[in-house]
Amino acid sequence: MAAPTLEFERSLAGPGVRFLACLDEVGRGALAGPVSVGLTVLDLASLEELPQVRDSKLLSPARREALAPVVKGWAPFSGVGHASAGEIDSLGIIEALALAAQRAWESVLDDGGTADAVLLDGKHNWLRRPEASLFDALRGGALTEARPEIRDLPVTMRIKADMDCQGVAAASILAKVERDAIMAELATAEPVFGWDVNKGYGTAAHKDAIRQLGPSVQHRRTWKLL
Repeated sequence: MAAPTLEFERSLAGPGVRFLACLDEVGRGALAGPVSVGLTVLDLASLEELPQVRDSKLLSPARREALAPVVKGWAPFSGVGHASAGEIDSLGIIEALALAAQRAWESVLDDGGTADAVLLDGKHNWLRRPEASLFDALRGGALTEARPEIRDLPVTMRIKADMDCQGVAAASILAKVERDAIMAELATAEPVFGWDVNKGYGTAAHKDAIRQLGPSVQHRRTWKLL
């Protein structure tokens, strides 16, 4: 499989588009734990290749952990945001993804970063604002102040962008490393579910533990767990 490049990111440069936010999500299909969104901001006027990055699913845990600080030093700005299992249950997975993305974006804003456009992996724009949004209702709670929303930026979708776009692959590494660390920490409190190994996904052993003990507070209780 060919390594990701910056070819597609470069094609998005143009009048009014210099800083590109590249996003990828991790944990969407898990039964427990948060959904996480990684974000890297690229300066399209001065891109440099980072050829060692790959989609996080293709890398060993040790390789991902070694690359995470390299990615942070490579991208002018970066961040990771999370939405909890409870928020997934309250909002639904699409709005929870948008909430996690906004939290990643706010960490970029806190560092003085910006972006003119978004590159999003996949074919469904989960950043798109619905007519009535529970996400907006959270702005007085989960989000502490009214700030620019990443979902208001123009979005370009690309199927398998995590495989062929370095910016998105780099974002996936950041999200995966942070989410795996969260799941390992959660496993110390409830080791029977094996989250340090399965990362909250529906393995046979994980489902057996749910059958025996029932779901925990970290499970997405509105989902079909078994």
